[in-house]
Amino acid sequence: MHYGLGLPIGRPEQLTDWARRADDGPFRTLGLLDRIVYDNPEPLVTLAALAGATTRVRLQTEVLLAPLREPALLAKQAATLDRLSGGRFTLGLGVGGREDDHQATGTNSAGRGRVLDEQMTRMRRIWSGTEGIGPAPVTPGGPEVLFGAFADAALRRVARHGDGFLCAAPPQWAGDQFAKVERFGADEGRDGSPRMVAQVNVALGSDVDEARTAILGYYGFAGDWARQTAERMLTTPEQVRETAKHFADLGADELILYCWGTDPGQVDRLADVVS
Repeated sequence: MHYGLGLPIGRPEQLTDWARRADDGPFRTLGLLDRIVYDNPEPLVTLAALAGATTRVRLQTEVLLAPLREPALLAKQAATLDRLSGGRFTLGLGVGGREDDHQATGTNSAGRGRVLDEQMTRMRRIWSGTEGIGPAPVTPGGPEVLFGAFADAALRRVARHGDGFLCAAPPQWAGDQFAKVERFGADEGRDGSPRMVAQVNVALGSDVDEARTAILGYYGFAGDWARQTAERMLTTPEQVRETAKHFADLGADELILYCWGTDPGQVDRLADVVS
């Protein structure tokens, strides 16, 4: 099982340092979340900058809220980032659920799952070169696409449009989700197995309080779920190793260790744990 590193959003000017440390370490992927009405860096712009600061590690949106964006421009941006990174870009997508994000972008939150399906059909067409919108991505057919999902309808989207599943559920729920994704892929006649990528929140050392505060702020709209998410954060090397073993046993291909504290030393502490 590979390991990835989720990047914090509190101090964007530090992310180049985070990326270079990760590029020198055991991590396969750098992930970055997305929101509009929040104090976070725009992920595609940020990952483009980090592509120039790294040579090996992959770059991943985790997840980009596609229904907030126009599909032709998004397809062009994703293909450009795939080219700039030499094929190291993974487009993680989701539908989101914050009404203020939709109000800010002039989009409608109703039917956003259907909108995402339509966007994927259009973007695959663009990446195939049939609409004259370039540049052509390095990766044939477009960059790798993962979908973050919980509901069955969204899990089926992995089989219809994606290359893999981005699972933000804890291990005790993830096994059922992995099994559904596999089953839906078989129902759709997909060959092979989708890539299974899990995600957990972590903070080691002095960052624990800052990380919990950041999680509560980001997910504050979700009430008790935000509190439970902060409480489930892994805060010791032993917890990280135990959770990693659970996901490996479930068949995860990669585990993203998402950091919410801003100390770049997190990279080295986590590298020591997973090396």
